[in-house]
Amino acid sequence: MDNYIVKAYLVYLPIALILTLIVARIFFRNSKIFMSDIFRGRMEIANSTNKLFELGFYLLSLGFALFIMQVTGVYDITRQQFFEILSKKVGTLTVFLGVMVFFNLYMLFRGKKKTSENERLRKRAEQLAQQRLANQ
Repeated sequence: MDNYIVKAYLVYLPIALILTLIVARIFFRNSKIFMSDIFRGRMEIANSTNKLFELGFYLLSLGFALFIMQVTGVYDITRQQFFEILSKKVGTLTVFLGVMVFFNLYMLFRGKKKTSENERLRKRAEQLAQQRLANQ
């Protein structure tokens, strides 16, 4: 009987790497717009922050992909078990990547909300200062 475990590893690793790269590339290319808005057009800070988020995404995603790779307690598996194990691993990684995307979106929208709140407070403080000057 062929050892399908090694074959599963050889199939899973490229899938995990490519899937992680595709998701990260799409997400972080599009998140630049959010970062620019959050940092009010200061592109140097926006790009730097985006790159740091991207690095964290890669580290967590690839680390998780490697963490779930191990198959324990099974040495000789059938062709059916090969596909079941492979689909479970790829499915688990796909769900994890989806959760990571939604978490990053949450963080972007939270940053946008904070920026908007700070902008409103700054404008209100300016209005109050102008009113005080006008009343004097």
